[in-house]
Amino acid sequence: DGEVHINELKNGNAEMFWNPTSEVRRQRLKRHIVLFEEQMDFESERLWQHVSSAINKGDQHKATQEKFVLEEEQRNATRERRENGTEWKPLLFQHDATTNEWHYKYEDLRPWDPLNDIAQFEKNGILQTMERHLPTGMSNHKTTCINNQITLHKRSAKDCRRRKTSDQPSNHSQNTESSCSTPESVQELSDDDGKYLGFESLCAQCGKEMNHLKEIHSAVLSLQRAQQDIHR
Repeated sequence: DGEVHINELKNGNAEMFWNPTSEVRRQRLKRHIVLFEEQMDFESERLWQHVSSAINKGDQHKATQEKFVLEEEQRNATRERRENGTEWKPLLFQHDATTNEWHYKYEDLRPWDPLNDIAQFEKNGILQTMERHLPTGMSNHKTTCINNQITLHKRSAKDCRRRKTSDQPSNHSQNTESSCSTPESVQELSDDDGKYLGFESLCAQCGKEMNHLKEIHSAVLSLQRAQQDIHR
């Protein structure tokens, strides 16, 4: 939150490297942690509390001692597991034998999708993303329902063309040809495309799920507006 300077030891020059304005401070991410009294013994704030306290007091010697105590406890625990033949199985990290490095199992490196991703959160050490799209089962059902409507529409259009080719062309048939025309592409459909293509309405389950999704979306928008009001 404060100024950071670069001090050139050779010539004694000092250069401003970072100077956060009040606007920058207001826009920073909020820090959310579990209450100290609710933390388990091996969570960082509780585990390192004595080291942190010594650092905040400026007592480097005390901080070093407390750090040594923690490291010795870890070494003793490792030694006991080795003697008892107990295998250590990390819950959240996995070892890469090639690089000899540990990696978080649930890291999410894909780009953030503002149209689909609502929020990212951590639960029991597992990083998760809340998304807007329907669950897989609902999406598959909706896709099947739409594909069935597309098949019916194509079949109807095909029958219409067959009737036109079987009849001799006439002025009347040429003038009414547009009534049997079919769009060139039906690969991408929006919620209203079914009406445009002359489809019947989606099945009752799809309609119910779509209404439920709209209610959730409205609730999310309401929460976002409330957050913006609180921020202001």
